[in-house]
Amino acid sequence: MRQTVARNLTFDTVQHLGKEVVSGKYTGDTKFPTEAELCTEYDVSRSVMREAVKILTGKGLLSARPRRGTKVTDESRWNLLDPDVMNWLLNREVSVPLLVEFTDMRLGVEPEAAALAARTATPEQKDRILAAINEMEKASRGESDPLESDIAFHLAVLEASNNRFMMQLDSFIETALRFSIRITNRLKGVHTGNVEEHRLVADAIVAGDAKSAHRYMLNLQEEARELFARQLLKS
Repeated sequence: MRQTVARNLTFDTVQHLGKEVVSGKYTGDTKFPTEAELCTEYDVSRSVMREAVKILTGKGLLSARPRRGTKVTDESRWNLLDPDVMNWLLNREVSVPLLVEFTDMRLGVEPEAAALAARTATPEQKDRILAAINEMEKASRGESDPLESDIAFHLAVLEASNNRFMMQLDSFIETALRFSIRITNRLKGVHTGNVEEHRLVADAIVAGDAKSAHRYMLNLQEEARELFARQLLKS
């Protein structure tokens, strides 16, 4: 029980302190607090705070050195593939430039994942892709969650690629998609993703047509990037 409480305290401390770091609270002339000051501010023990700082150091946000103390690292060193870091960044502000970069990364991954899925997906994996499409269709009728069904489709395609590197991007992509999909739908003036465009990808995967699966997924990503790029020009 005591270990569970400590783990929960550490998790909460990581979340709160991580958001503060990403928000820019400790940049510029603001010196990063000492361990004792942090313990007082967050009302936790030294062991909890040390573990939280260790975790944030592992995420690239902090640098802790003996006799030099702890400081916030340059944003270029932050681990953007860490779902927590991505979540804190996107909650910091609606960052269109960050979403453009995220979409650029998706352009390099998801079309190829769709092509691999067309070549290697198991019957069960194909069923999960089709089930996600069916949920998207329900969402278009107001019978299911539009965001969750859209995310489920993209994650099902990643899994069906059977590429272990791509599959390990699932948590990161899910985190960023929760922001990206909402914004693309808002910019297009719709509340759900285009089901027919997603179904083209699914049907190509089920048919084993890698070339078409790649092309249709590429079209989806390019549409999103164009929307973000136009929004960026307006800002």
